[in-house]
Amino acid sequence: MTTSNEESRSVNGVGKHVIGSGGRHRKSLRGHGPTPKAEDRVYHKAHKAKVAHEKRQAASPRLAAQRRADRRVTKTDEIVIGRNAVVEALRARVPASELYIATRLEQDDRTRNAIRIASQEGLSILEADRLEIDRIARSRNHQGIVLKIKPYQYADLSQLMDKAENQSKALGTAPLFIALDGVTDAQNLGAVIRSAAAFGADGIILPERRAASMTAGAWKVSAGAAAHLPVARVTNLNRTLDEMHKRGYYAIGLDGGGVAAVGKTGFESDPLVIVLGSEGKGINHLTYEKCDVIAGIPISAQVESLNASVAAGISLYATTRARHEAKNNS
Repeated sequence: MTTSNEESRSVNGVGKHVIGSGGRHRKSLRGHGPTPKAEDRVYHKAHKAKVAHEKRQAASPRLAAQRRADRRVTKTDEIVIGRNAVVEALRARVPASELYIATRLEQDDRTRNAIRIASQEGLSILEADRLEIDRIARSRNHQGIVLKIKPYQYADLSQLMDKAENQSKALGTAPLFIALDGVTDAQNLGAVIRSAAAFGADGIILPERRAASMTAGAWKVSAGAAAHLPVARVTNLNRTLDEMHKRGYYAIGLDGGGVAAVGKTGFESDPLVIVLGSEGKGINHLTYEKCDVIAGIPISAQVESLNASVAAGISLYATTRARHEAKNNS
């Protein structure tokens, strides 16, 4: 009787049994994976064509400029482009790290001023060819000059409150913060910072989401005040207000339907955080409920609302005046 390859079988009709050939050749029958693509086989003409194409790409001036630019500026880096904008940013002392000038650029007073100020501030001044500077600027409207901005260093709110409370004990003035809820315009933020610094506030509080950030535009509008007034960023404004309440702070929300006028809420002499919303939507409903009182600014019926930075200036002035009056009457 004949058996399968996996079993023993007879040879030449004799009862002697040997191992079947299937077991002997099984390894050699195994596959070696899919056939490589033609371009991956070094002996194939498709591979030679691929190598030649890569060499042409490596020699391309545009691609070489792109690689150089990508080493200098990332997609998340903030930049300022154009002669007027760069000079204004440098004059406003916006924190910057590098100034890029196009090779063989025809200079004028603005570019000479930019180079002079950058040199005085100790910035790196680098030349870049036209293709590279197009890539760095992400635009062709750069006029041959690009300023790379340093990332803004936000303050830690807990440390700001510690500092403000220590100063309060030494100077006899209660801490004062401004919180912005839903203010997304960087120029508004800059103007609020300028007003807050003018009236001696201890800091600005921004939520991480749906809010303006400290860009070069905000810095310029602050007219240098951003260099002196710290800005803190928090994950959740409502939880932050709860934490501030635990530390003895009161929250005054600004809204057109306020029950009291700014400066006359009764909380002015206490540790205070003034909460401002956007001009259109105002304060978020949940944030509204976290406020101890809602205050309004008396305005003409012909005007529906005030810009956030204007409202901040008025409320800060009213609060400061109320504090001075309370101190003089004590």
